[in-house]
Amino acid sequence: MDRGYLGFAARRVGQALVVVLLAYVVTFVVISVLPGDPVTNTLRNPENGFTEADVARIVAYYGLDQPVLVQLWESLSRFATGDLGVSLRSNLPVSQTIGDVLGSTAVLAAAALAVAVALAVLIAFGTQYLPVRAQGVLRALPSLFLSVPNFVIGLVLIHVFALQLGLFRVIYPDSAWATSFAALALGIPVSAQLAEVLTAGLDHESRQEYASVARSRGLGRTRLLLRHLLRPSSLPVVTVLALTVGELLGGALITETIFGRTGIGSLVESSVTTQDLPVLQAVVSLAAVVFVVVNLVADLVHPLLDPRVRKPPTRPSAEREVLAQEVSTP
Repeated sequence: MDRGYLGFAARRVGQALVVVLLAYVVTFVVISVLPGDPVTNTLRNPENGFTEADVARIVAYYGLDQPVLVQLWESLSRFATGDLGVSLRSNLPVSQTIGDVLGSTAVLAAAALAVAVALAVLIAFGTQYLPVRAQGVLRALPSLFLSVPNFVIGLVLIHVFALQLGLFRVIYPDSAWATSFAALALGIPVSAQLAEVLTAGLDHESRQEYASVARSRGLGRTRLLLRHLLRPSSLPVVTVLALTVGELLGGALITETIFGRTGIGSLVESSVTTQDLPVLQAVVSLAAVVFVVVNLVADLVHPLLDPRVRKPPTRPSAEREVLAQEVSTP
């Protein structure tokens, strides 16, 4: 890797760290400015069963008897070392509480992302290969996917495939079949944006001069698509793919509730109900970290797909010479 890319990567990593820091500070400030002392009020609730000694120990741990800036510094220090605090509801480490349910949400989000990418690729490639009438149907699918919320898709899938066909049981939401249909419900709306961007990119690149030259020299449609059109068309797809991580995380909360899965969604719901603020702050902060890291990866991949992102543009004549050489190469 050259110095230009290393400098580009260093700037992006620095910006990502700043965003994570600001996200944590904003979350901390929002919780701190709430009226009263929510942590102490929760601890002193007789239903939680904490003694005065427990309350004093936890107040000292979170530094609630210190100024806000001191609390923020101590909280940031613990977060940087992986110490997310102690749950006020279960009296267990927050990292353990999140770790118990993180796997289920990660599996669902990864499966939904795979479904979204597969559907987007099939739709986009179909618009380039199928007859005109079939292409019109495929181009209308993303709009349909966007207009139907994922919870509606989930309810339809449960009614048809669980209650009528019996392919999976709702009392076993973590089974392979149940996870597949939950991923389908979450991935279908996400695939719409990817399909739209990839289809538009392929349409744009197929109308370029170099594509016409390649066809005139007898380059096959499949080879032209995979070797010359797909790479430049995938640049905006990488950006949209990174942005959909937030949609996957938000949609996972709803999908988990519909399919009865135990994950981050159920943890957030119970934490809001019981005012378990350390868990809420940890979940929001980790979600920000995941979102920033995924977008950082997308930023670092862009220059590898297209060096023009970090280098000045080449002369048009030189660019045409390179494209002509690629087309003429068997």
